[in-house]
Amino acid sequence: MTPPSALPLLARHLIRTMPWVTLITGCLAGTILLAILAHVADNARQPLDQGTVRVAFLPAIGALAFVPRVPFRPLTQATPVPAWVAPAGHVLLAIPVLAATCLTQLRIMAQTIPSHTIGDPAALYPLIAQLTGWSMVTVAAAACIGRSRYADLGGAIAAPVSFAAIALAWYAPVSARLLVAPPATAPAVTVAWYAISSAALALTCAALRDQWHRYSRRLYRV
Repeated sequence: MTPPSALPLLARHLIRTMPWVTLITGCLAGTILLAILAHVADNARQPLDQGTVRVAFLPAIGALAFVPRVPFRPLTQATPVPAWVAPAGHVLLAIPVLAATCLTQLRIMAQTIPSHTIGDPAALYPLIAQLTGWSMVTVAAAACIGRSRYADLGGAIAAPVSFAAIALAWYAPVSARLLVAPPATAPAVTVAWYAISSAALALTCAALRDQWHRYSRRLYRV
C-alpha cells in the first residue's frame, strides 16, 4: 500500500501526466461549435434542441478516449504503485472537466429557448444519463484496448469504437426502443443508460486490474 507521505508526489505525477491538452481541446471544440450554432439559431429565432448538444459533446467523448492510457506501462508494472492507479486517477481528474463542459453546453442551449415558449421543456435528466453512458463506454473501451497488444494506439482505436457503439445504440431499431426517447419514455431511457454506465464501470475496473499477459511461475516437486 502507498504510504500517506507519498500521496502528494503521486497526485503531482498524475496531474503532470494527464493529457490536459487533448481533453480540454476536445471539450472546447464542441463548446465553441455549440456557441456558434446558438448564435446562428438566435438570429434565426430557432432554439437549439438536445440533439445539437449531443453532437457538440462528441469531441469531448473522442478526447476522453485518450485519458486512461498509461505511457511506459511495462515500467509502471515494476513500481510499487499498482498500474491501475494512473489511469484511474486520470479518469477522476477528467470528471470535473467533462461535468463543466456538459453544464456549459446545457446553459448555451437553454439561452436559445425563449422564456415564453408554450409547453414544458424536454427533460434534461435523460440527456445527462445518455452523456454519462457515452463517457463510461468510452472509458471502458480505452481500458480494454490498453490491456491488449495495441495499447500504444488505445485512444486512436477507442474513439472510433465508441463512436460506432453510440451510432449503433442510436440508430439500431432494437436498441433505439430502449435507449432513445421517443419511442422510449424519459425514465426508461435514464434507467437504461445508467445501467449501461454501471456495466461499463464494472468492465473498466476489471480491465484496470493486473495484466492478462503477466506470467506466473509454477513450482514442481522433483
